[in-house]
Amino acid sequence: MNAFAPVAGLTVRSADLSDPIERGRIDEFVHSEASAEIFHRPQWSMAVERGCRARSHYLVAEDWHGAIGGILPLSEVRSPLFGSALVSAGFGVGGGIVAPEPEAAEALATSAWELAQRLGCPAVELRGGRIPAGWMRREGLYAGFARELAPDEAAILKSIPRKQRAEVRRAQGFALQTAIGSSATDREAHYRVYSESVRNLGTPVFPRPLFDAMLDEFGSDADILTVSKEGRAVASVLSFYFRGTVFPYWGGGTAAARLWRANDHMYFELMRHAAARGCTRFDFGRSKLGTGAFSFKKNWGFEPHPLVYSAKGPMRETNPMSPKYRLQVALWKKLPLWLANRAGPPVAIGLG
Repeated sequence: MNAFAPVAGLTVRSADLSDPIERGRIDEFVHSEASAEIFHRPQWSMAVERGCRARSHYLVAEDWHGAIGGILPLSEVRSPLFGSALVSAGFGVGGGIVAPEPEAAEALATSAWELAQRLGCPAVELRGGRIPAGWMRREGLYAGFARELAPDEAAILKSIPRKQRAEVRRAQGFALQTAIGSSATDREAHYRVYSESVRNLGTPVFPRPLFDAMLDEFGSDADILTVSKEGRAVASVLSFYFRGTVFPYWGGGTAAARLWRANDHMYFELMRHAAARGCTRFDFGRSKLGTGAFSFKKNWGFEPHPLVYSAKGPMRETNPMSPKYRLQVALWKKLPLWLANRAGPPVAIGLG
């Protein structure tokens, strides 16, 4: 049963994302709505389902004429460690309800909760979007960082605060090499670097099939930028492009990256690359307040803006900075990389 009870003259149903016509209709709606994000594109839900085996339930609200009035992509996330929930958007930092009219938002929220009950999921988590009446509001944990992107190299350098600009110039003296693409070589280098980076932070790495699926689904709207020193990759980032904005999403560096200022070089090169593609905005993503990543982004001249999430049902605890996980994080940092890469994906897919 993929249809839900009508609300205020609207019908909500689960979309069939295997149908290219259905995907096209939804993607057109996403591009037409200012509040929609890249996480609302059907490609995101399809990649999450394929790469993490998190079943997709893409809810669409339609009027009696079949016109789309709102959307809510949901991923069914189940974990023996973190619990179960319907999450929007699964493995995204944004998402949530997109609906121009409050009636459509109400219909989607009601249908999401009904679906969660049928699936045995005790909670629905929304990352951004409209907050349904009566749902729990959660803020003060994450902040987002985004600003306008200057059009060329000179202007980009000028836009970076003086101290951070000095780090970029220092990196330019280390003869670092930059490669951009989505080939098997690019993917291998990215996963090798990224998995070491998150292991060093004490968190489990996502499965490589998730990254492969994202690159396959988004095509030219995604790529990998890798920085190497003497032929060895030391920093790498997988980025997305949507409506003139570049989103560096999964990025990191090896232990050697700091010595060569490779992360500074990587993000500057990504800014240059994105500007050359015609991007006018750089979205640095979210970071937890009080972390090194939070400070790093501020050093680049980005001002934090609070991210507001909402939920119905018991909130899962997935924050690795929680005292609850302090011992696990400390132990994970000590794991051999091969073991962390083997044990990490089954844990990470439960985070959603």
